[in-house]
Amino acid sequence: MALGVVVISCSKTQEEKNKLFPIDFSAIKGQYTSGETLPLTVLNPEKQQIDSVVYYLSNKKVGSVKGNEKLTVPLNDVKLGYQDIKATAYYPDGYGESSGRIEIISGVKAKILSYEIVNTYPHDVTSYTQGLEFYRDTLIEGTGQYGQSVLRKDNYKTGEAYKKVALDGKYFGEGITIFNNKIYQLTWKENTGFIYNADNLSKIKDFSYAKAIQGWGLTHDDKYLYQSDGSEKIYKLDTETLQEVDYINVYAGDRKIKELNELEYANGKIYANVYQTNGIMVIDPATGAVEGILNMADLETKITKTPQTNVLNGIAYNPKTGTFFITGKLWNKMFEVRLKD
Repeated sequence: MALGVVVISCSKTQEEKNKLFPIDFSAIKGQYTSGETLPLTVLNPEKQQIDSVVYYLSNKKVGSVKGNEKLTVPLNDVKLGYQDIKATAYYPDGYGESSGRIEIISGVKAKILSYEIVNTYPHDVTSYTQGLEFYRDTLIEGTGQYGQSVLRKDNYKTGEAYKKVALDGKYFGEGITIFNNKIYQLTWKENTGFIYNADNLSKIKDFSYAKAIQGWGLTHDDKYLYQSDGSEKIYKLDTETLQEVDYINVYAGDRKIKELNELEYANGKIYANVYQTNGIMVIDPATGAVEGILNMADLETKITKTPQTNVLNGIAYNPKTGTFFITGKLWNKMFEVRLKD
């Protein structure tokens, strides 16, 4: 009688291998600021022979070690926000992966800025202001609300419109900016934007967002557009393709600043209104760190309020005067202010 030999495999599944080498978080903090160092090593409770370990930070390789030596990673030029850590440990029977995450916060202490009111002008109280920007000596304004959204060229001294272009009623107008004599306008939930001739407001074309996000604020520097979506993110867009090039997460210290709304770029910084507040954040566009904070609450006390009066929203910088023009949704006044700092 022949005896059969039963062979039982002792090899581990990949899921089991991944549990062999967890990242050692005992020496890792939950939050770091740029410039600090991150100590990385893996645990080896089963005392396996480790050949090497490769480490990644948000899918970017940051180093490798022989055996299970400690790796110290400098956190320079790392994007603010959550960063995923991954370790791949290689051993004779294959490899094991483990992961976790840390949060990079801003080490910049934001300065409380002050301002003075230079002039007060009338503002069309029917304008639900969503975007505001100077084009030469003319103020371009984009307004919102379904069935009421318009793009308009304004005489800022009188509050009257030189010209208006109405959006189709299915669109809720949002932020605007002017780049290379073209006006770019966002819509809220329609994933659609429009490009106009800045001189006559004739529409050049429509465009779709690079990803399914809401449209809130829009501004530009001399090379890119910057778009907010109501989160703590500001997206950097290519001006021709309108595809996302990069993004920043906005932090004031250890606090994410969400609901970033109307945007304005001036003097190398992004000025962002925070929705439902009277605060304007001054942001480093390279890092997302809030460097200054403007409390504009006093302006709201100087307008004539009605049941329809809504929040502060509208920031336009006039490079000729070095002043900012600030208004709000359905406000009857616009304020020209100069920063004191």
